[in-house]
Amino acid sequence: MEKWIDLAVGHGVNTFIFDWYWFDDGPFLESSLNDGFLQAKNNTKMQFYVMWANHDVKKNYWNVHKFKDDDHILWEGGVNFDVFKHIVQRVTTKYFKKENYYKIAGKPVFYIFDLNNFVRGLGGLKAAVEAIDYFNREVKKAGFPGVHIQVRAGGELTPSLLSKEWSEGLSINAVIEKLNINSVTKYGWGMDPDYLKLGKETIWKREKLDSILKIPYFPNVSIGWDDTPRFPKKGKEDIILYNNTPASFGYYLQKAKEYCDQHPDQPKLITIFAWNEWIEGSYLLPDVKYGFQYLNTVKEVMAGQYQQGKYESNKQ
Repeated sequence: MEKWIDLAVGHGVNTFIFDWYWFDDGPFLESSLNDGFLQAKNNTKMQFYVMWANHDVKKNYWNVHKFKDDDHILWEGGVNFDVFKHIVQRVTTKYFKKENYYKIAGKPVFYIFDLNNFVRGLGGLKAAVEAIDYFNREVKKAGFPGVHIQVRAGGELTPSLLSKEWSEGLSINAVIEKLNINSVTKYGWGMDPDYLKLGKETIWKREKLDSILKIPYFPNVSIGWDDTPRFPKKGKEDIILYNNTPASFGYYLQKAKEYCDQHPDQPKLITIFAWNEWIEGSYLLPDVKYGFQYLNTVKEVMAGQYQQGKYESNKQ
């Protein structure tokens, strides 16, 4: 982790967002953060925050070799209010109080991956509002002005961040106001064989959301998608196959930076999918094929020194 921190900071990455889970009535897969990042002697060089990955997990998603075609739910991502209170206490006391925990306007940022699951687990929109209110009260007791709730925009643009089942017919801004949500971003770009097509669609959606939202939208840039290591039966039709290169990534990262520069009233935050998602084919870390080209691209874009075409697109 100490090597990763030095590598990240040296290439323009100044914040790690850690996937954080709560399954089987307890915190899950915390060791990378607790035993890795927070124990690293140089961790104060970077900021960090957590994304609560509150999605359901199917048996064969967790282990296709063990569960084969069994797609029954192994763990549910939604939690009730009693469990949510434990989550609030854990992240508030264990992470938010760290000096290098990422904050916006003094508020620790807490990223909720699946807003529908959040509302569903609590039993509806009213209960979710009460849960967020509780979260804010507890964070204020800890000495902060409140919690900054960040949520993920889904793949499709809809009138709400929530499905019809949970939105009670409210518009996207009405849901945001009701739940006291502070910002929106994306996690990844979804799936299409052509990276350039996905990038074009992402920019269109970004512009559309930016025109609708009354709170900050933070741009996301994805590196690619290939989860065939997790699902060996999948083939080339299930991955981003074309134009998935450092050159293409650099173009869209530059566009994301331009978006930030055009929004001087909001923090200059760009989320990137991902640092080390090897099993999903999306990682900034160097590999045999491209070496340090992805990381060097981040460094050059962030320093205002990016030259389009430096890393030629490998069209197939």
